[in-house]
Amino acid sequence: MTTLFVNNLTVIDASLLDPQRGLLGQSWLLDVELEGSLDQQGMLLDFAEVKRRIKYCVDQEFDHRLLVPTAYPGCRVEALGECNSVRFQLTSGTEIIQTGPLAACALINARTVDSVSLGDAIRLRLQSMLPENVQRIRLQLRTEQIEGACYQYSHGLKHHDGNCQRIAHGHRSRIEIYRNGERSPQLEAEWAQRWCDIYLGTRSDLEDEYTRDGIRYFRFGYTAGQGRFALIIPQTRCYLIDSDTTVENLAAHLCSELQRKDPQSHYRVVAYEGVAKGAISESDSRPL
Repeated sequence: MTTLFVNNLTVIDASLLDPQRGLLGQSWLLDVELEGSLDQQGMLLDFAEVKRRIKYCVDQEFDHRLLVPTAYPGCRVEALGECNSVRFQLTSGTEIIQTGPLAACALINARTVDSVSLGDAIRLRLQSMLPENVQRIRLQLRTEQIEGACYQYSHGLKHHDGNCQRIAHGHRSRIEIYRNGERSPQLEAEWAQRWCDIYLGTRSDLEDEYTRDGIRYFRFGYTAGQGRFALIIPQTRCYLIDSDTTVENLAAHLCSELQRKDPQSHYRVVAYEGVAKGAISESDSRPL
């Protein structure tokens, strides 16, 4: 038997529903191993085919989606024609409700979504897509090794032409903040704590706010190219900004907030969106 491997085949940027933490942004790197016998080319599977079949399937069916653990007792999924409505009750008793096109969610047959249950779901989906000489597939989903602060956020970009328009997808991201040319782990930790397991919402997408059972909720909604999206989430799990929540705007927002509180200092913010990509924003002021 021969084993073919491809490390860092793709990155899955998605959000998941967690019974304790709520709506949680996550970024997983995917490593793949295929085991089997060689074909007439002397290959297990051409690397181009690995990308065409495996990477394409993962990117299309699991990336930039809300990952829903359908076996969790507090989860209810209702089909509404070409849309799904997901109602998820946390152990605290609060609820998160998402509605949108079918492609906005990936339903995972497990009580929790983690690297194991998601890997099982991907493996099951891929089994019928591989040639007969590939007898076994092994997947490893892993998070980026980050020294220092990071935050996990969910968002949706209604003006995006692609899958970022889905109202509840997310990322696990590092952050770097420099004050007067020196990196500030303290400020990084403060903002990472503020944006811990957060939904970053655009103020203009906020359609309503109300109280139910003593809990204050926000309802976000918009219509984008793929259809109508809506999200109801406790206010305590949200952070509002005035612009669309692109990583460019997030970096600028952080820089502006830092500058507002400390106008005499110069700030440089490096905000990541998942793994190895992001945006940089610098304040106008220079250190005295």
